[in-house]
Amino acid sequence: MPVRAIRGAIDVAANTQDAIVDATRRLLVELCEANGIGPESIISAFFTQTIDLDAAYPAAAARSLGWMDVPLLDAQELDVTGGMPRVVRVLLHVDTEVPRAGIRHMYLGQTARLRPDLGRES
Repeated sequence: MPVRAIRGAIDVAANTQDAIVDATRRLLVELCEANGIGPESIISAFFTQTIDLDAAYPAAAARSLGWMDVPLLDAQELDVTGGMPRVVRVLLHVDTEVPRAGIRHMYLGQTARLRPDLGRES
């Protein structure tokens, strides 16, 4: 089965454990639903978060969704001057028959400005 990469991002309302986990969980659920995948299809997930988010690991959201045997990695995003604050990003590697052109990447909330071609404000 082909391996595909799926990208996503979401802004987080506050630097709290609940806010980080809730926003990340929302992003993961929407990515999985939009692409018709479940944890059994996910090879790995790589999360980054901006330097102003340090109250929780985004991977905790994946574990709360039952992703117990998916390799997860958290890292700090580069601190670029003028970059959008309080953002969690994810790169999923998945097994799927969906062609690359059919993959649905998601940039939710304020991060829609980062990729207007892919974003959805809500």
